[in-house]
Amino acid sequence: MLNKIRIMFSIPELRKKILLTIGLLAVYRLGWNIMIPMVNSQGMHDAFAGQVGLTDLLDRVAVFSGTQLDQMTIFGLGIMPYISASIIFQLLATVWAPLEKLQKEGESGRKKINEYTRYATILICVIQSYAYLSMLNATAVSQMRSGGTQNVFLDSCINSGGGLTLGWMMLAVLIMTTGTAFLMWLGEQIDEYGIGNGISLLIMAGILARAPSAIIELWKNVSSNGITLGGQFGVEHVVILAVLFFLVVLGVVFVMQGQRRIPTQSAKHVRGRQVYGGSRQYLPLRVNQAGVMPIIFASSLLLFPQFVFAYLSQSCTATEGIGGLLTSFVQWGQSVFGGNSSYIYVVLEIALIYFFCYFWTAVTFNPKDMANNLKDHGTFIQGHRPGSRTADYLEKVMIRITYVGATFLAIIAVVPTLITATMDVSYSIAGFFGGTSLLIAVSVVIDLVNKIDSHLVMRNYKGLLEK
Repeated sequence: MLNKIRIMFSIPELRKKILLTIGLLAVYRLGWNIMIPMVNSQGMHDAFAGQVGLTDLLDRVAVFSGTQLDQMTIFGLGIMPYISASIIFQLLATVWAPLEKLQKEGESGRKKINEYTRYATILICVIQSYAYLSMLNATAVSQMRSGGTQNVFLDSCINSGGGLTLGWMMLAVLIMTTGTAFLMWLGEQIDEYGIGNGISLLIMAGILARAPSAIIELWKNVSSNGITLGGQFGVEHVVILAVLFFLVVLGVVFVMQGQRRIPTQSAKHVRGRQVYGGSRQYLPLRVNQAGVMPIIFASSLLLFPQFVFAYLSQSCTATEGIGGLLTSFVQWGQSVFGGNSSYIYVVLEIALIYFFCYFWTAVTFNPKDMANNLKDHGTFIQGHRPGSRTADYLEKVMIRITYVGATFLAIIAVVPTLITATMDVSYSIAGFFGGTSLLIAVSVVIDLVNKIDSHLVMRNYKGLLEK
């Protein structure tokens, strides 16, 4: 492996791409720690430390956004607005004729859609940053009314009621929007001049950056309760987490690389005295065609009611009449969506993962186009006529293997919930040792290794994973 790494850095073009990618990720990590002006970092940390439900909610958001929302940094929104805008336009391209026409125009159409995606990203940034700051503002005002002497988030720029001034909120919205736009530019630079998928690498960098804190927190839990068997958090808990970590990584690699290979036969062509074709090959269909998108979709949808109920809980104070009914409804909503351990939340998450697995597969996989391509190239699947019969067979196979992929994603998604509920550990620890965070990180690493291997194989070297 060391010799392969040496060869990897001995290729000038590949070395330049890798070093540029590392440099841009370092810039991202630098901005991760730059706070918005006049924000009290310690005050925010102390405020969130006392609200376990809100902290877990922000931890789940941070998995997909590539940032830490419990600290108001210039990259506070992360890359999630760009991902949301990309998803919106990908879905619209399947149902809206003008976008579908642009998508079929090739490179020029793709550039136009990317331009629209950037505009939508800025709009989403403004909306999300204002909503985020409004939630913090409501939290600060509530804490001051309950006996606090000052705004715990800001050292200045507060109004007479203890809330944030409009001028500071506009400045913070501008900074956070600019930060996300800069991250979007960083990802595009990695795509064009670096190696790997830029947006995915930014998300993975954010996930791995949280790993040391999760390990330190795990060690503190073990050391504070004593390293003994049968304790509140003893040796058996560490062993279980280590085994789960290994099994999740093994399962992710197995399923992400898994294929359903359909044997194909190409027709023979006689040209002069030469016979071409007639070879047997196979058509690879990925078991998990949708990747990690179903989990991102499902979690994003379930995060919306969590933010809504968290915001309403700050303003609902009545206990009688209509106000009392509203307060009871908000409390019920918080019990269901405020944490990820409720039965209804888990059932909704699993159902949405299955739905989006089939939905995203239907968007990205077209059996009719694949059957027509096989027919045009003189290739057929034995036992099935070219055309509609082949398309029906491919659709039937894809429905079956998508069920397997959706089941795997559902299991991965509920692993942190099971760990949190049964072992009484925080979501940051459970999410790192098994779950969506690990799924995204391993998937991005597999994609990165494959792209590095393509450069090595092109120059007649063995890939990183080849013996």
